[in-house]
Amino acid sequence: MKLTLKIWRQKNNSDKGGFATYPVDGISKDMSFLEMLDVLNDQLTEKGEDPVHFDHDCREGICGMCSLYINGKPHGPLQTTTCQLHMRSFNDGETITIEPWRAKAFPVVKDLVVDRSAFDRIIQAGGYVSVNTGGVPDANEIPVPKTVADLAMDAAQCIGCGACVAACKNASAMLFTSAKISQLALLPQGQVERKTRAEKMVAQMDAEGFGACTNTGACEAECPKGISITNIARMNREYFSAVVSSESV
Repeated sequence: MKLTLKIWRQKNNSDKGGFATYPVDGISKDMSFLEMLDVLNDQLTEKGEDPVHFDHDCREGICGMCSLYINGKPHGPLQTTTCQLHMRSFNDGETITIEPWRAKAFPVVKDLVVDRSAFDRIIQAGGYVSVNTGGVPDANEIPVPKTVADLAMDAAQCIGCGACVAACKNASAMLFTSAKISQLALLPQGQVERKTRAEKMVAQMDAEGFGACTNTGACEAECPKGISITNIARMNREYFSAVVSSESV
């Protein structure tokens, strides 16, 4: 395959940045998208040019590090992570535009790499449990209805890639935050901090500069793990319940 790549290049957060065009040849349809970028970087390195910086880690669709905005969509044309996107999804001779996530709360570090530590701070604000359940056998003895366990597991599948933020016209982190709140609010181990968790995590989300949710559903449509916006409704209930409880004290 022969391709033309239009890639966002930016030296650092204070640099204006802009697109650079690179032709690549000899790309196999069986390559992953990241392997294709590896080929490009090998070519740039051989020429003595600065390779394109992009995030990656497991390359197994688990960690969410490989976040790229491809042809106007988070992670590209398929509802999957970038590392699980293969070049057979593109046509020979095609021009592919590659950008970083665009959000105030995700400042560009270099090229396609953005700082997503805002997500870490949201979790640190309340995404934890303090109850001591003992060893694994003790924890597994706490009865949890299967329907509830399934909902908690669905929410826990969020890998924090940020596709929801990138897809949202408001750069909202509501889907991410609601998933992290839901996975704990649904389980008995998460009840200790339940009344304060939503308040603290929502407050931190707002402090990071993420936008508000206007219910367009773009986040769910682009989420590689299929996190449902029903979690946002649950988060809103958790939040308002906590606010009412604190005001009545």
